[in-house]
Amino acid sequence: MTVPPTPSQTVGPFYGYALPFPGGPEIAPAGHPGTITVHGSVLDGAGEPVPDAVLEFWQPAPDGSRTGAPGSMRRDPVTGGHLGRDGVTFTGFGRVATDADGRWAVRTVPPGGVPYLSVCVFARGLLHHLYTRVYLPQAAAGDDPLLAALDPARRRTLLAAGTAPDTYRFDIRLQGEEETVFLDFG
Repeated sequence: MTVPPTPSQTVGPFYGYALPFPGGPEIAPAGHPGTITVHGSVLDGAGEPVPDAVLEFWQPAPDGSRTGAPGSMRRDPVTGGHLGRDGVTFTGFGRVATDADGRWAVRTVPPGGVPYLSVCVFARGLLHHLYTRVYLPQAAAGDDPLLAALDPARRRTLLAAGTAPDTYRFDIRLQGEEETVFLDFG
């Protein structure tokens, strides 16, 4: 007997309560040398903020290694609750929920070997999560195959803008005229 695959269903809204964990936005520990802050908003097709999205970030360490380190999901041995990060180790992974105004922020270090942070977007109304990249301003279109392949108007949706020293803004637009470029890994 062949059973058909289960159809996709809208993501959430439970993930905004279940997925975030203490220290999730702190990919680099406080006081780590060379930290940067990347922040922005998640916006729907009408340009309205999405208050219940969750973003996951992955990146290599500054030396380009991609092995990561344990520490993101430590549990309290007594209560079983999430303790979050150990406050010392760079893990290369972060998870952050948007606030009531659709805003988010992560603290990390510039990735080694690639000019971008990888992002996975979970939001209401999505049947599948979305993948994109946050390219830091030093990324040159000719050096990255994805950026080089995009029309300049579409490329702009992947580029973070410097707003202060070591601080970058990157808004994610789920649809509409300035829709962020999303990647298909299917």
